[in-house]
Amino acid sequence: MISRRVVTRDGTGLHVEESGPRDAAVTVLCAHGWTLDGRSWAPVAEILGRGGAGPMRVIRYDHRAHGRSDDTPDASKTIDQLADDMAEVIEQVCPSGPLVLAGHSMGGMTTMALAQRHPGVVASRVAGVALVATASGGLGAAATLGLTGRPAQVFLAGKDRLERSDLWVDRRALTTHPRLLVPGMRALLLGRRPGQLAVRATCEEIADCRPTTISGFTPTLTTHERDAALATFAELPVELMVGTRDRLTPPRFTRRIAANLPTARTTYFPGAGHMLPLERVSEVAARIASLAHRATVPQAA
Repeated sequence: MISRRVVTRDGTGLHVEESGPRDAAVTVLCAHGWTLDGRSWAPVAEILGRGGAGPMRVIRYDHRAHGRSDDTPDASKTIDQLADDMAEVIEQVCPSGPLVLAGHSMGGMTTMALAQRHPGVVASRVAGVALVATASGGLGAAATLGLTGRPAQVFLAGKDRLERSDLWVDRRALTTHPRLLVPGMRALLLGRRPGQLAVRATCEEIADCRPTTISGFTPTLTTHERDAALATFAELPVELMVGTRDRLTPPRFTRRIAANLPTARTTYFPGAGHMLPLERVSEVAARIASLAHRATVPQAA
């Protein structure tokens, strides 16, 4: 595996990791979700890099203000900016050859925003798209974690006080004790009987997240509406994946995407939660590999 740093036009450094052969016929670019980092794609990347039908080059990177990438002002914590970053990663790290884009949660939203803001990149380079546990819009309730009425008001008031406090603003990581997050993450992000890998990796990544990343990206999630952008993927093979016990982006969000992409293939994973790249590693890898295979095999007229 090779690690490198990509510096964007506004001077933000992004941590990038590359695995698999550079001369592979297709490159898979993986974008992670909100509060996570590129580690969430590591098990899938390992399988793809040694792929039985031919190894693939896999690029994983940390979004700005996530993981080992640079922090950024709140004004730049937007899905639009993440899409521009994705375009720069493509330009600097994988400037030629067919691409398969795999986006989990906010990474999937970033992929949709790339289609909206950089349609030429999609038209000229992208051969397949995997949208994993994500949404094309309707996330207004994300600001209150789905709470409504009086509970939502109480939650928002407490959240506002916390996010203005030094305890929140000055912390480099949410906590140094990932195990403290296990009950909450099992309830919110993970499905029925998650494996040890999924529990450990989820808690470690979120524990390492900057608190200001959580609060800074919340507004852009609640205003994300990109049904129209999905038309850019209409002629491409698309894999939609969602867990039946996903509480953050439940199956209704995937059905909304499918309604705008009727040729996409949808897979529902019984009992799985939001963290599909960690909960259903081999199955997610297989569906991405199928996209890569289609990108390298001429299709019948």
